[in-house]
Amino acid sequence: MRDVAIIGVGLTPVGEHWDTSLRQMAADAAAKALQDAGNLRPEALYLGNAYGSTMSSQTQLAALVADNLGLDGIEALSVEAAEASGAAALRAGYLAVASGAVDIALVVGAEKMTDSIAATRIAARGVSLDADYEAAHGATLTALAAMLMRRYMYEYNLGLDAFEGFAINAHANGARSQHAMFRSPIKPGRYAQAPMVADPINLFDSAPDADGAAALVLTAGDRAADLVPVPVYIAGSAVATDTLALHDRADLLYLKAAAYSAQRAYAQAGITPTDVDLFELHDAFTVISALSLEASGFAERGEGWKLARDGDILLNGRLPISTFGGLKSRGNPAGAAGVYQAGEACLQLRGAAGDNQVAGAKVALVQNLGGLGSTAITHVLRG
Repeated sequence: MRDVAIIGVGLTPVGEHWDTSLRQMAADAAAKALQDAGNLRPEALYLGNAYGSTMSSQTQLAALVADNLGLDGIEALSVEAAEASGAAALRAGYLAVASGAVDIALVVGAEKMTDSIAATRIAARGVSLDADYEAAHGATLTALAAMLMRRYMYEYNLGLDAFEGFAINAHANGARSQHAMFRSPIKPGRYAQAPMVADPINLFDSAPDADGAAALVLTAGDRAADLVPVPVYIAGSAVATDTLALHDRADLLYLKAAAYSAQRAYAQAGITPTDVDLFELHDAFTVISALSLEASGFAERGEGWKLARDGDILLNGRLPISTFGGLKSRGNPAGAAGVYQAGEACLQLRGAAGDNQVAGAKVALVQNLGGLGSTAITHVLRG
């Protein structure tokens, strides 16, 4: 297996892009990444998308985007793993380059979610749940996450304020980011006043649906330094799965897939959690942030929330997370989220994160989840 490096990053602003099509957003991000990599022509395109068939009435997105970019005849495949689709596309690109089958791979994550009203979006996103035993009974991602959060609070005797630090941190970082959807900090006291979405999840506990596209260019590690000044190397890449239905899990408060994928990525990279300088985690809900920190080895069971309380997750903390606002403040473009995470981590490792820079960042952990941890894809990136 060859070493693999990221040599191009293209991030477009996240938001409600009613005047831009899904294909155009994806093509814009891809064009930025290719320009960043020196305008190389990719041999293959791997596109992550979660809900194109239900929200945009479109499949074969990779071929559509390749056509829009004028990349006639190249290999182009779409990859789906619910909200982990972006990281799944990165995994596909990584394997293609590492195997030697492809020398230059273009990875794109794209999602268009805000053209539909809320009820339609909720129904469309239900396809990532267990259709027979969850979605058929009216369960939604947010409602199931609320059950997890309530159980976490019960098991560890916590109040809702235990999760406040995650939301405050995300919005503080998003306020500094040029591509974030919400760029206003949360003022003191506002978290406690936020309206409930699905008790106990309030408006500041849940990441907003958004439109967005991001892209990366990958090549073999031994040629990367000849192509760009500061390549970023993929030192670890791993995938693990768990049940879709929460009621099938032996331990509700243990994200098994997140733990397994993190452990495998650490082993591949030859590191431990203490070597990680920043963690781009899947903060679709604040409780998932706490559970991800625990599953990935940064906190004991029931203590992930303490990292937020104690300031450890801040940009100048022991383990900065959501450094550009995460899904919560940057916005959650579902199948594109994992590519945004990896692209933001690359900016950190390049020393090009501007006001969001984590000082001395050399190793980044990036973890993207599908559903409520049913699919977990973890990458270790090195500067």
